[in-house]
Formats: sequence, C-alpha cells, structure tokens
Amino acid sequence: MDKLSLEARINAEVFNFSGKLGFYASDFKGNIIEVNSQEKFESASCIKVFVLTELYRQIHEGKVSRNDLLEYTEEHFVVGSGVLRDLSYGTKLDAKSIATLMIIVSDNVATNILIDLLGIDNINNTCQNLGFKDTVLHNRIDFNKYDKLGTTTPKDYGLFFEKLYKRELWSEEISQEMIDIFKRQHYNTILTRELPQYYLDSENTGDEELISIASKSGSMDACRNDGGIVFTPYGGYVICIFTKEFNDSLYYQDHESYRFGAKVSRLVFDQYIGLKGRFR
Repeated sequence: MDKLSLEARINAEVFNFSGKLGFYASDFKGNIIEVNSQEKFESASCIKVFVLTELYRQIHEGKVSRNDLLEYTEEHFVVGSGVLRDLSYGTKLDAKSIATLMIIVSDNVATNILIDLLGIDNINNTCQNLGFKDTVLHNRIDFNKYDKLGTTTPKDYGLFFEKLYKRELWSEEISQEMIDIFKRQHYNTILTRELPQYYLDSENTGDEELISIASKSGSMDACRNDGGIVFTPYGGYVICIFTKEFNDSLYYQDHESYRFGAKVSRLVFDQYIGLKGRFR
C-alpha cells in the first residue's frame, strides 16, 4: 500500500480527530476516493437537498409549479436556522423562493412548508428510485418531538451531486437551476475554509473567479457535514465530508470537525489541481 496515497494522507490528516470521518469524492475520470463512505450518518440539514430534488421532480411532472404561492402558518414554525421564523404568519412566497431559502440559508420553516407540500413518503420513494438506498427523511423538523431528522451516507450524498453535475436530475434545465441555487449557499463550513480565497472572490479581487462551489452543509449535535461540487478550470469534482462521534458538542467556527474536515478538503483540492483535473 502506498503510504503517501491520497487516501493515506486523508487518514493521516484526521489522525488526531476525536470523532469519525466519512468521506466520498469523485473526479469523473474514474477515480473515486472513499473512507467510511457507506456508513450511516445523521444527515442534519443535508437532507434538504433531497427535499429540493422531490420538489423539482414534481415540477418536472407538472404536479407543482415554481410560481405556486405557499403560505407560512403557525404549524410550520420551528426554531433554528433561517429567516421565515421571524416573519408574520400568513406570509406567502412562491415555491421556488421557499426552496431557495431552504438551501441558501438552510431555512427550517421553509423546509417544513415543502415537506408538508410534497409528502415524506414521496421524498423517500424518490431517494430510493434514484439509488440513494441509505437515505431517509424520518420526519418534518420538530426539535421538541424528534431527535433525528434524516439519515444518509457520504456515498449517497456524493452520488446525488454526481447526478446533478451530469445534469441527470429530471432535465438539463432543472439540474442547472438546482446547481445555481446550491452555488448561492451561505454556509460552506468545511469545503471552502482552507481553499485559496483569492480564487473564490472576484468581487473584491477584480480578477476572474476561478473556483466556485455548489454545496449544502448540515450540523446537529450528532454530526457536522458538508458536501457538493467544486468547479475549477480543469473541470469539477464531487467531495463529501461527514463527521460524527466527536467530543465537542458546541457550535462554533473553530469546531474540530470544521478544522480537520477543511484540511481534508484542501488535500483533495491540491491533488486535483496539481494533476490538472484528476485525483490520480
């Protein structure tokens, strides 16, 4: 075994991490890197990508329109991330705007609105039909009633973003629309932390933005997760980093999951760029 392979360096990088890391990455050149990739993790807000997928399935089949007005009512209220919880009951937004809030600011109220609209069974059936066999939405978001939100694996999450990258989710137009939403996601807690910020920020540098990310992260007491597509001049790659069983349950930007996960993300990035678009 090559002790300096990418897999070996990933394991070495997280040697001092108190928890367990699950990892999946694909360069679309036949090279896949996996560490505990089929182990089940609490999804936290990562389950929201599968809610979005079901919404666009129903849009594709004409059952729902992007322009349908959805109303925020008291039954949808839940604490946690997002902005709708601070608005008045009776507020109405179109389905695409609700979905956008669910992804880019991980809005929990928006998620409940869409789960009630789409149906938990439909969301789970679509996951199974797409081949995400270990992905399940257990219930709508209600922290007073439920400890778990969803279950998935790094591999299932990676396969979702592979399908998205290949524009295989319902149609090329719909896949691109979903990618555009994921690119506006605000919480790249792991994937971008250690990447060269210059290449991610054309607004402040005035230079070309060479790197972009389409992703969705998720955090609960049991996990800290992040995954998505990294777009570069050499093409794109999928990377998913999930963590659990760590010692520190607090929420802050220097959490060990974010620090160790970000180091892994940078290892993969450097390998991909150094080999001009591949892992090997």
